[in-house]
Amino acid sequence: MQKLIYGIGAVLALLIIIGFALPRTHQVEVSTEIDAHPATVFALINDFRRFSQWAPWAHTDPNARFLYSGANRGDGAIMTWDGAIIGSGTQVITESRPYDYVEIAMNPGEPGEAKSWFRLTPGVGTTIITWGFEADYGFNIVGRYFASMLGGVVARDYQEGLAALKELAESLPGADFSDVEIEHIVVEADDIAYLSATSRPEPAAIAEAMGKAYFQILNFIDKNNLTDAGAPLSITRDFSGSELAFDAAIPVRGLTDSTPRNTVGVKIGQTYAGQVIRVRHVGSYRLLATTHRKISAYLAALDISRNGAAWEAYVSDPGKVPENELLTYVYYPIKNEL
Repeated sequence: MQKLIYGIGAVLALLIIIGFALPRTHQVEVSTEIDAHPATVFALINDFRRFSQWAPWAHTDPNARFLYSGANRGDGAIMTWDGAIIGSGTQVITESRPYDYVEIAMNPGEPGEAKSWFRLTPGVGTTIITWGFEADYGFNIVGRYFASMLGGVVARDYQEGLAALKELAESLPGADFSDVEIEHIVVEADDIAYLSATSRPEPAAIAEAMGKAYFQILNFIDKNNLTDAGAPLSITRDFSGSELAFDAAIPVRGLTDSTPRNTVGVKIGQTYAGQVIRVRHVGSYRLLATTHRKISAYLAALDISRNGAAWEAYVSDPGKVPENELLTYVYYPIKNEL
């Protein structure tokens, strides 16, 4: 019996020695190429609400509960989960560099703390994404022994996740919005004098229709002793592909009870009040369609819902400013983000 005890002790000692000789850290990386721009892919990994739409564990345990707190996206965003199959845990985005890198701490400050990261490399209209995982098992001998086996499981799950991410990213609008200046702001309502108009969706036809509408609005402002109070606006109402319907508008001051409000032509109204994204466009009006496509791609990638008609504010006077320096602000009303 004593020999048996000595034998068992020797085996345990050997296992401990071997365990401490094994690496204390274990790392896994998998990669794939996605037919989408880095800006789109980044949006899907930098927001835990989007992350949960393609991550493999969300489908492994469909009844799991996910809670989101902290920042909406990027540094400080937090996701906690609790499920019968996937267990419970916490992830926190600790580093976010558009459109290049995202690092996530897993169960920070708790036993089993680890980290994962995403590294994005632009291709030719594509993105090469690498998803990595690293765990430090410290003095956990059992963890060191099981690290290589668990690494294979993690690699398989990460490969499945990247396949789902690829499918989602490639289903979204393909415009690259990385070079667009986008602000999330809240705007107040302004009084406007406006005239509804239609036009063929061609730059020359739109310019002619807008010119005629603004001429009538300015006459209305002069006739009713009003003062123009801001840049001319164009509020998109409908676009069928063959016809653009819009309201040409000019902000005004000086409204009184006697000011006509609902005439046959020019009317008085107000602009949208609430949360918007504002995009700064510098250059020809002919390039505004490209800016709108980039905004649509941005909204789709971040899963942001619109909340009304978009509008443009023409800050520069095209009679005084060169075409390539014209400043236009584009506004899209959005629903409040949770």
